[in-house]
Amino acid sequence: MSEFAPTPAAHVHDLAALRFNNRYARLPEHFFTRVAPEPRHGTRLADVSPDCARLLGLEAALTADASSAEALEQLRLLMAGEQLLPGMDALAQKYTGHQFGHYNPQLGDGRGILLGELETGHGKTLDLHLKGAGRTPYSRFGDGQAVVRSSVREYLASEYMAALGIPTSRALALAVNAERVQRETVEPGATVLRVCESHLRFGHFEWLAHSGRHEDLKTLIDHALREHFSECLPERLPEELTERLPEGGAQTAADQPLADQPLADQVRVTSALAMFETVITRTARLIAAWQAYGFVHAVMNTDNMSLLGLTFDYGPYAFLDGYEENLVPNHTDQAGRYGFAQQPGIGLWNLERLGIALSPLIDVEALSAALGAYEGELQREYARLMRARLGLPDARDEDMTLVQQWRELLEAGKVDHTHAYRLLSHWDVTQPAPETLVVRLAGERGPHGNSARARDEASAWLKRYQARVMAIGLSAEDERQRRLTMLGCNPLYAPRTHLLLEVIARVEQGDDTTLKALRQRLTAPFFRPEEGSLEAALALGQAQGVAAELVDDWTRPPAANAAPICMSCSS
Repeated sequence: MSEFAPTPAAHVHDLAALRFNNRYARLPEHFFTRVAPEPRHGTRLADVSPDCARLLGLEAALTADASSAEALEQLRLLMAGEQLLPGMDALAQKYTGHQFGHYNPQLGDGRGILLGELETGHGKTLDLHLKGAGRTPYSRFGDGQAVVRSSVREYLASEYMAALGIPTSRALALAVNAERVQRETVEPGATVLRVCESHLRFGHFEWLAHSGRHEDLKTLIDHALREHFSECLPERLPEELTERLPEGGAQTAADQPLADQPLADQVRVTSALAMFETVITRTARLIAAWQAYGFVHAVMNTDNMSLLGLTFDYGPYAFLDGYEENLVPNHTDQAGRYGFAQQPGIGLWNLERLGIALSPLIDVEALSAALGAYEGELQREYARLMRARLGLPDARDEDMTLVQQWRELLEAGKVDHTHAYRLLSHWDVTQPAPETLVVRLAGERGPHGNSARARDEASAWLKRYQARVMAIGLSAEDERQRRLTMLGCNPLYAPRTHLLLEVIARVEQGDDTTLKALRQRLTAPFFRPEEGSLEAALALGQAQGVAAELVDDWTRPPAANAAPICMSCSS
C-alpha cells in the first residue's frame, strides 16, 4: 500500500497553527540554498484534494464552505509565493544524477522549493514542496516555473496512484496563475503543492560521492537512517550508536544534541547496507506495481528516483491504453531507454548507481550481493499483483505462463488495458464466457480485426483461465467474493492522456469543473460516483453484463484512428 494512504490526523482549522520540524534544514548549509518562492500574480486555487487534505488533518480547514474561507486563502497565498506559514524554512536541495544514462553534475531543485516539514497528528513528518516556485541557484537556464499542463498531470496522477495503493508522492492542491510561460508554446503558469515523506533521491548520494565529499556522505547517510530508516539501526542505547565529537570548536560533544551526532563508523556501515537492501526491496516492488498497472514513468533518471521507493517527479508519463510493451510516451527519449518494458532493467541500473555512490563507505561485494535480490523481489511482487488482478484464488507454478499469454492476447488485439481487467472482473466463471467478452478480447483494433482467428485465440485463453480459477472448487459465494475482490483492485478509471488533455484545455480557459470531476473519479477509481460502492458495481455487472460500466465519458479510450500522443520532459 501507499506510504501515504489517508490516516486520521488532528484537525486544524487555521493553517498558521500547523507545526513544522525542518529536519533537512539542520543539515550542513551547503546541502541546500535557502530561497523564498517568487510571487505569482493572479493566482487562484483550481482544486484541493480532499484525500490529501485528510492525510494532513486539513479536511475541516479546506472544506469549501464559509468557515474554510480563511484557510483556503492562506493556502492560495502560500501557493502564490506571497506568504509562508509560521515555522516554514524554505530551501532548494542540491543533488546530481544520471540523466538518460549520463552523469550530470549540474542538478538540484530548479523549480521546486521545500517549504517545510509538517508534523502531522498521526506521528509522521511530511515535506510540503511547492513545484513551480521560481528560480533557484540550481535552475541553470530554466525559468523556475511550472505550467498548467504539467501541473494538472502531476496533481491527478499522484492522487490516482495513491488510490491504487502504489507508493507515491501526493498533491494537496493545484493553483493556476496569470503568468505566461514559454515552453513549446506560451502556456499559462501553475503551481502544485506536493506532499512527500522525503525528497531524498538517489542523486543526493551521487552528488556527494562523485564530488569526493565522503564526510558529507556519512552525514547524509546518518540523516537518512535516523529520519527514514530507523528500523535499519541496531537496537542499542542511543549512546552506543554515536561517535562523540571532540571537545572544542563552536559546538562540543557535550552541548550538541545526541541525535545530531555522527553514528559510530561500524554502526553506519552495517546500517547503511541494511538501508540499501531496503531501498532495493522498495524499488523492486514499486516497479512491479508500475508493470502490473501499465504505468510508464518515462524519465527514470536517478535524480527522479526516490530513496523511499515512491513514485515521484511525474513528467511525460502515460498509462497504457492499448497494451503496448514498448510504449515510449516521451518524445525526447528517441532511443526508447525508458519505455514500458525497459523499466525493470532501468530500476536495477539505477540501484547500481546508488550502490556505486555508497561504495566509498560500504564493501563493494556486499553491495553487489544485495543487488542480487532485486530480480527475485520484483518477480514475486509482480506475480502477487497479477494474481490479484486476474482473480486467481491461490498461487500455482503455471500462473505466470497464463499471465504471459494474457499479455500477448492484449497486445495482439490492441485491447484496452484498463477495460480488459474490468471486463474480466465481471465474468462469473461458473458460466460460459459471454460473447461480449470474447469479442472485446479478440480486439477490434488488432491486426486480425476481431476475425474468427482472433476470437478463437480469445476463447482458448478464457477456457484456460476458467479451468485455472475453478480448479479449487469455488462455491457460488466464493465466486461472488472473488469478483468483488477483483473489482477492488482493477480500476474503472485511469488518467488517460487524451482525457488529461481535455481537462488541461478547460483549466487553461478558467473552467475547473472537469478537473474536479476527473479527480473525484481517480481518487475512487473502482466504481462510478453514482454507484458509490463495489457492491453496487458488482450488481450492475450482474444485471447488465460484463461491459455494463464502460459507458461513462471518463472510461472511453482514445478514438481508434487517433495518433499516439507523446509528451515532452516539460509535461
